[in-house]
Amino acid sequence: MSVDLDRTIAAKGRHISLVIAGTMLAWLALTMIIGPAIGMPGRYALLFDFAALAGLIYALVNIVQLWRMRQASKNENQG
Repeated sequence: MSVDLDRTIAAKGRHISLVIAGTMLAWLALTMIIGPAIGMPGRYALLFDFAALAGLIYALVNIVQLWRMRQASKNENQG
């Protein structure tokens, strides 16, 4: 693997981990702390759930892209 590709893969992995951690922390804060503290109706919890789901789907798409990048670089180095 080249140094540039290693850095790209590492950066993408860090980006994915930050997206997952940030999504979960924001979702927990909104549904368990902030929402009940300000008296938000329960129907807004569904919006928070959908936003968290969108963030996790985005992370999953990036995980697949990262996996494909690693497979392509592995095949490139073998052949």
